Amino acid sequence: MPPQPSFLPRDPVDFLIVGAGAAGGVMAAELSTAGFSVVVLEQGPHHRPQDFRHDELGVSFHAALTNDTRLRPNTFRKTESGAAVTRRAIEYGCMVGGGSVHFTANYWRFHASDFHERSLYGAVGGSTLADWPIAYDDLEPFYTRAEWDIGVSGLGGSNPFDAPRSRPYPLPPMPVKSSGVLFERGARKLGLHPYPAPVAVLSRNFNGRPACVHCGFCESFGCEVGAKSSSLAALFPRALKTGRCEIRPDSYVRKIQTGPDGRVNGAVYFDKAKREVFQRARNVVVCANGAETPRLLLMSRSAKFPDGLANSSGLVGKNLMFDCGLAARGIFEHPLNDYKSIEATRVLHDFYAADPARGFYGGGGLDARFDWYPLAFAVDGLPSGLPRWGPAFKDALAEYFPRMMTVLAHTTCLPRESNSISLDPNVKDAWGLPALRVTFDYHPDDIKNCWWLLERQKEILDAAGARKVWTDDLSVLGVSRHLMGTCRMGRDPKTSVVDTFHRAHDVPNLYIVDGSSFVTSARQQPTCTIQALAYRAADAIVRAR
Repeated sequence: MPPQPSFLPRDPVDFLIVGAGAAGGVMAAELSTAGFSVVVLEQGPHHRPQDFRHDELGVSFHAALTNDTRLRPNTFRKTESGAAVTRRAIEYGCMVGGGSVHFTANYWRFHASDFHERSLYGAVGGSTLADWPIAYDDLEPFYTRAEWDIGVSGLGGSNPFDAPRSRPYPLPPMPVKSSGVLFERGARKLGLHPYPAPVAVLSRNFNGRPACVHCGFCESFGCEVGAKSSSLAALFPRALKTGRCEIRPDSYVRKIQTGPDGRVNGAVYFDKAKREVFQRARNVVVCANGAETPRLLLMSRSAKFPDGLANSSGLVGKNLMFDCGLAARGIFEHPLNDYKSIEATRVLHDFYAADPARGFYGGGGLDARFDWYPLAFAVDGLPSGLPRWGPAFKDALAEYFPRMMTVLAHTTCLPRESNSISLDPNVKDAWGLPALRVTFDYHPDDIKNCWWLLERQKEILDAAGARKVWTDDLSVLGVSRHLMGTCRMGRDPKTSVVDTFHRAHDVPNLYIVDGSSFVTSARQQPTCTIQALAYRAADAIVRAR
């Protein structure tokens, strides 16, 4: 790794970036390459590829790569009048690279219609559904830039519902797995249009990084060979190579500081030893994710911003959107051994568009996958009615683990102003800061959409020849990894937090670049759009200076 510069906290850097995830990596690489001095503050550690292990216990049960709620608790309630209880409601990557290190690596673009669904379908009662202030065409060059910069494998033109592309994917699709073959067989019997999943994983060597070795430990795990196109593998090395970017891991930001002129001038953070440090900066870019970003802005209140930084609209933290979608699972006659390689190799978008004839708003994309590892499968992977102990339990594990697959839905989550991130008045984290409080309940149309799509998922498994099919129920909706919508993008400062290039309406040298700017959730899989928006924001900053 190239040596990093060491900027003095008292000397203002051009850009201070809070959060080293999918968006933070883009901003660091683009701004440092353009000649700016950059410091990146990340609350988690800076892992190297050799640090990653196939340790299911640590990763899946002990939050080795994600936010540890023993240190950073969050509370949850369904309504503003309800009592918040301490519960893990959100999950995000807590390391340099953020969630891009351990994500499934689905890398879908939004459809053109996602940017103007309010105009297409009209208002939805109980929701703040709105059009984006930008269109697909505004973002398309930056989708392409993201795909070619980080390395994405896929087959352009294979999805008949995709919006136009200016360039094919840089790499061919990943090899199809057994689940993909069966999914394709069942879907085509039903007249549907499955296609190779676009994924941020290298199917071939690319830009000095090696191709995927199909180890099977992809979702939730870091990639020890660097084939997953995370910010850690694909972007921060480029930023560090400039000699103008310093990454400070284990740096927990508690406040963005403002001067008497109302402009931000740096941030106060706790270092690894819990000592307070103030890093000066000419500009601040917050890329902390759709939950921690609004929390930080709300903690950064001052005499000039008594309701929280950049919050004259009162919308910081509002319109939170979560993961949504259920799973249908099937067991087949012959072993699929689908636990090998990446999660998903086939997707379909036939049900992506909303259809008023269904009687509700919403749609979704489906993919075929095996999303279990041995320990979790033993705990929760078998259908109900099977033994959970003794020789019969072992026999069931041996039969089901190699023979089953999942069809997973990624569905609409409608924005609602009542769904929010706020500061808990009673619970503190390990640094004495207010815990993050989640207020969230799904819109009734989201639930109807889940049930409707679950029937389509079951039909595909049946058509593929599954011997037995079983499904999730709504109790699985709860912990969210797709955190969107809490600092909405818009043209009007009264109804949004940032402008179309992610500059805060209230503060001219503050930028908010992550999933919090989303106006709608589309059909989940936000990382591709988060990074495309970050490339667009960085491009605007560079062109303006």
